Amino acid sequence: MTETRIWTAALLVIGDEILSGRTQDRNVAQVALWLNLQGIRLVEVRVVPDVEAVIVDAVHALTAKADYLFTTGGIGPTHDDITVDAIAVALGVPVVVHPQARAVLEDYYASRGGLNEARLRMARVPEGADLIENRMSGAPGIRHGNIFIMAGVPHIAGMMLEALSGQLEGGRPLLSRTVGCMVPESEIADTLRETERDHAACQIGSYPFFRDGRVGANFVVRSTEQDALDACAEDLVARLAEVGHVATDGGI
Repeated sequence: MTETRIWTAALLVIGDEILSGRTQDRNVAQVALWLNLQGIRLVEVRVVPDVEAVIVDAVHALTAKADYLFTTGGIGPTHDDITVDAIAVALGVPVVVHPQARAVLEDYYASRGGLNEARLRMARVPEGADLIENRMSGAPGIRHGNIFIMAGVPHIAGMMLEALSGQLEGGRPLLSRTVGCMVPESEIADTLRETERDHAACQIGSYPFFRDGRVGANFVVRSTEQDALDACAEDLVARLAEVGHVATDGGI
């Protein structure tokens, strides 16, 4: 039987403000969820400062191990927004002003003081790039082959992802089903391991919690195949019952 192609992506989060703790990243979760819907697995996330050499190294490393690379942050109008320059260096191409991006920004800023030198920075792209629509603030995202350069502001990044929906080649979406149980995960570790072993098309993740003075865990079963997913989840419920634990389908 031919093995199903698994498409992968990496995410590069760029910004000193993330590493300093001044800004809490909210893009990892939304990018991961969106990729899953496209049938693409997020396999690595890396956070780097606004340092060109570090960004270049990260781009080289991540494009070597994943089919797609997404970046967030560093494409604004200020001097420290260097993502475009760094990725151009990584690709070995010059930075140019994209005529369509310039036109979009001219239109957006026509009633907002006009297009100045700082705002024009947001029309700069690595040569050969296409644009990703941004309905929120005018400044577009950038696509260069399988590299997608997006804003760091979460709701703008989300709109850019929406604009890309259905445009990337991917596999089958990763499905999931949650089973919850009021039991310390350490007590049923063997049950989890044996259940996953007997359902080769599935993976089981364990996520403990402490609630109302009690310890429990939610077990998330994942698979690209609905029948395999359901069989594994139902088997897990049955095995938990065999060792004296009542499971809740859908999680706790």
